[in-house]
Amino acid sequence: MRNERWLVAGAAGLVLAGGIAYVATKAPVPAEHTVVHRVAAVAKPVPPAVLTVTPADGAARVAPDTPVQITASSGTLTQVRVASGRSAVTGQYGPGSTTWSTRWGLKPATSYTVTATARNSQGVATTEVTHFTTKSAARILQISSITPDSGETVGVGMPIIVDFNSDVEHSDRAAVENALQVSSNAPVAGAWFWASDSEVVFRTQNYWPAHEQVLLTAHLTGVPGGPGLWGVSDLSQSFKVGDSHVVKVNLKTDLARFYTNGSLARKIPVSGGMGGFDSVGNDFYTTSGVHLTMGSYDSVWMTSPNIKPGQPGYYHELVYDDVQISDSGEYMHQSPGGLWCLGHENCSHGCVRMSADDAAWWRHTAYRGDPVVITGTPRVLAWDNGWGYWQESWTAWLLGSSAGPVTTTLAAVNPAAAPAWSTSPAAPSASPTPTTAG
Repeated sequence: MRNERWLVAGAAGLVLAGGIAYVATKAPVPAEHTVVHRVAAVAKPVPPAVLTVTPADGAARVAPDTPVQITASSGTLTQVRVASGRSAVTGQYGPGSTTWSTRWGLKPATSYTVTATARNSQGVATTEVTHFTTKSAARILQISSITPDSGETVGVGMPIIVDFNSDVEHSDRAAVENALQVSSNAPVAGAWFWASDSEVVFRTQNYWPAHEQVLLTAHLTGVPGGPGLWGVSDLSQSFKVGDSHVVKVNLKTDLARFYTNGSLARKIPVSGGMGGFDSVGNDFYTTSGVHLTMGSYDSVWMTSPNIKPGQPGYYHELVYDDVQISDSGEYMHQSPGGLWCLGHENCSHGCVRMSADDAAWWRHTAYRGDPVVITGTPRVLAWDNGWGYWQESWTAWLLGSSAGPVTTTLAAVNPAAAPAWSTSPAAPSASPTPTTAG
């Protein structure tokens, strides 16, 4: 009996122990409850955006062509202002708005304040305010003249001619070219060419499209031109390309064909230079090549160069309805006599003669910059004779550029909105004195 009770009790204990093991195995505490009670989740802190500004805060005598650069790490830029008083500097954001830099130069001898704000991924803002000053200019680089005039209507071959008040060093010419921004309604390939140390000329690779609006903006502020020479101001000037006028003069057949917008408008009998030389070496051949019309005049006094009154070959006569095509005294004008030569023989001292009606029509039709292509003579127009720029091949033209070819920026040019350069010279009203003419 004792042994049986012990066996029953022992068995009961085994059942109870097995039950406990069974409950623990079949009904565990949910894992998520265990985690919640054991560990509390902690979010990692997000670092603030960090701003780096160049030039450094407090920098002095900074070169005006130094770019202002701002970089945001661990964040993106949301606002940047670089200004001197109320005048802010133009700049542009980089990819992802993590960088910003000035587009053009800074004004010499000027204090600037940089205010930049960036935000991290949680929107927390960081703002940096710095100050710097630029060094002064010993000399000032300025534009002394621009051709064509503000608001002028020009021909399809028209160059943009910019003259400076000082020579520009070779090492700084690319910076000057890059600062001279040409905009047009349609993108056009072109390049600047240094005609002299103080004159740079923009020519398109091909003629301008007819009826194009063109804007020149000279971002000269902060542009170097040589030791101590800096630009201090900007300017803008616009002009319009009119109808396409292209003249083709053949001095073997003595006929000129005038094309307007690609269609033949008139075929005119003409007479060119008779050829040969006089006693002092004046060349009486008309130059062959691509001329550009340079101005129109009611009348011009034409005088034999280097020959005094009373000497053989001297002439001094008033000629009407004149369109200038070179600096060596060549014009297209009304024939002062010898009408029988028109269409038959070259009888002039180098000019292209026409009848009174034809000369008057052309004077009132021509824009400055209309191409006049003359063939049939052994004398070649030099590229620097007047506006003989189209005498240079495109390859040769690029050799005269420091920055290389450019494409005009695509912009809706509004001449009324473009500030005109108030001191732009007007087209000459007085007749020039040619060196050879007739």
